[in-house]
Parts: sequence; structure tokens; C-alpha cells
Amino acid sequence: MSSRNRFAPEVYIQGILSGDRILLSRAITLVESSLESDKVLAAAVVEGILPFTGKSIRIGITGVPGVGKSTFIESFGALLVEKGHKLAVLAIDPSSQQTKGSILGDKTRMETLARDQRAYIRPSPAGSTLGGVSAKTREAMLLCEAAGFDVIIIETVGVGQSEIAVKGMVDFFLLLMLAGAGDELQGIKKGIVEMCDALVINKADGEMAEAAKRARREYANALHLFPAKESFWFPQVKVCSGLTASGLPEIWEMIQEYRDKVQGNGFFDANRSQQRVNWMHEHIRFLLETTFYQHPLVQKSIKEMEIGVKNGIYSSIAKAKQLVELFYKSQSS
Repeated sequence: MSSRNRFAPEVYIQGILSGDRILLSRAITLVESSLESDKVLAAAVVEGILPFTGKSIRIGITGVPGVGKSTFIESFGALLVEKGHKLAVLAIDPSSQQTKGSILGDKTRMETLARDQRAYIRPSPAGSTLGGVSAKTREAMLLCEAAGFDVIIIETVGVGQSEIAVKGMVDFFLLLMLAGAGDELQGIKKGIVEMCDALVINKADGEMAEAAKRARREYANALHLFPAKESFWFPQVKVCSGLTASGLPEIWEMIQEYRDKVQGNGFFDANRSQQRVNWMHEHIRFLLETTFYQHPLVQKSIKEMEIGVKNGIYSSIAKAKQLVELFYKSQSS
């Protein structure tokens, strides 16, 4: 989108608030842009829609490749829109810069949901750092809320740090698992399970139905070993089939039960407030890192230093300190 296609902030804001999907998509493209002029315009748009955000339930969904996230989200999304909800699906994938197309593939796989006017599926391109991706996904989420979407699903396509990023921007974090993918109890990654509010065993159909039930019992027993959450919500284990849609109504009921509980005990609002503060500090770190690496003196010196460090000639710590001092010296001069 060239500069001549940019509008005044008020045009984006009014378009988003009226539910104009074209202006919503253009606004998301704007927040994804790396142009400085676009960043200024995007900031004005996001500030303008802020009073109209926060009325959705934000759901994070993660799971290893092959667990059936796209099929699950399409079936779950169909259930939600039939219940009268407006659904936005966003994806976060810090590795997509290398793999390309992994997020765009989700839109292709969720073809039926993508055609439904009650749903909005947005591929979110990754930047060079997770911090950049997180910021863009968060702003896209706020724009979707202002456009009237009352259920936001944020899907992690990659694995690893992306789960932490998504957990930090949602209300409810759902981990999809498979039965029979190895030893059930040893297969639980402690860090991810501690973050999740529900563990759902997908593909519980056909020959895998019984295995999924057994896995559910084992996971439920294992979860009792984890400490209580700050939300006072005890993570539940469910089974479902994204293919046949069995078990999906129970999952939505569980999410509603969670929302009622944490809104009642004050955790819901406290968590969102802390997330906003965390987002600010995270973005400060991202901006500082970006400014540092884009500085001409750093770019001029860093390659030579990297070669010396790689060959064992220079100390990694000494050269890092030298680069930072070079950067700060240029800032003060």
C-alpha cells in the first residue's frame, strides 16, 4: 500500500467502528508496516480506537504441528458464529520469515470459515524478532475488537517462545494435544502446561477415541501435581474432534465458566491491566534493540567483530560491551 493510499486517522477509526472490513484490513496492514510515517499514523489509529476495545474474550490456542489446530479452529469457529458471536482469528509465527507461507496456509485450510462474513481470519507476518510480532498481533487484536469481534482467537503456528508471547496477550490459553504420540505423562512440557488453562486432546475420533479417553485420565491425574494458579482456576482436560465437532460445545462452556469465575474474583481485570504494563515494557525493549542494530556505527562495526568472535580472537562479552559503549557514545555526542 503506497503512501497515496493512506487515509487520515479518523477515516480508519470511523471505518473500523462501523465494521468496514476493508478499512480494518488496511489498518492492520498499517500497524504491520515498518515505515516511520506509517508507525506514526498507526499509533494515532490505535489510540483512537482504544476506548472501544476490551469487550471480547481473547483465546490463545497452541499445539505442536500436526495436532490439528486449523481443523479445530474452523470447527470451533463455526460453532461460535452459529451461537451469534463475531470471530476474529489471528496467527503469530516467529519462524515464518524463514518458512514463509505457514500462516497463509491456515487461511487456505480454514476455507469455509474464511468465507463466513461473521468471521475474520488474518495472517500476521512475522518480523525479525518475537517482540515485533507480538506488538503487531496485539494491535491487530485491538483493531478487531473495535470492529465488533467479540471472540478473538490467537493461534501459535510456531513452537517455543511464541507460546509465552501468546499467553501474555490472551485471557484463556488452550493447549491442544494428541493421544498416543508417546508416553502421555512424559510428553507434558511442564512450562507450557503451567501456562495453560485447559488441555484438550484433539482427534478423539475413530480408532483414537479410546486412546484419547485414557490420555485424558492420565493428564487429569498429572495436573493435580501442579501448584494452584493465581486465577484460582484449576486447568481442565477435555477431549474433542475438530473433524466431527464432538466435544466442542463443552469446550466453549468451559471457557465461559472460566470467564465467569475470573471476572467474579477480580483476576480477569487485574490480568489485563498487568498485560498492558508488560506490553509497554516489552515494546520498550524491542524499540531499544531495533534502534541499536539499525544504528550506522553499529552496522559498520558489528560484522568485523562477529568474525573475530566466531574465530575466537575476540571475547564475546568484551565486544558486546564495546558495541554498546560505541552506541551510547554516539547518542551523547
